[in-house]
Amino acid sequence: MLRTQLSEALKEALKSQDKIAVSTLRLILAALKDRDIAVRPERGDDGLDDNEILQLLQKMVKQRDESIVLYEQGKRQDLADRERAEVVIITRFLPKQMAGEELQQAIAGVVEAEKAASLKDMGRVMATLRTQYAGQMDFGKASGIVKGLLG
Repeated sequence: MLRTQLSEALKEALKSQDKIAVSTLRLILAALKDRDIAVRPERGDDGLDDNEILQLLQKMVKQRDESIVLYEQGKRQDLADRERAEVVIITRFLPKQMAGEELQQAIAGVVEAEKAASLKDMGRVMATLRTQYAGQMDFGKASGIVKGLLG
């Protein structure tokens, strides 16, 4: 379903002649195709599912956020602004991000459901979080919270 939304968005961007949206959506679809090819030996022609596509999109946003910082340090505001525009386009396809208390409760619920008691259980908790909340939370922040709860 997400794959279809991306293709439809590309068609709309082409019609409206939005150059940044067209290039960003083409980058997303190219990255998606690369990942599909990479997993083909394991899965056949199935490709990535929506959760994996969401993870790919989150990774792309994170890369752009890091680039923005570097461009601003290098006094390249034009490139930082372009990266920001790309982030806006990519985040249209991501679900609302959890934060604050909602994030804490979701993580605590998974820790409790997995009966995690120590840092040895962290991998299992993180795997469950990635499955249940793909695209909905920053897993870098989540891992810090999980460490705090288990450590």
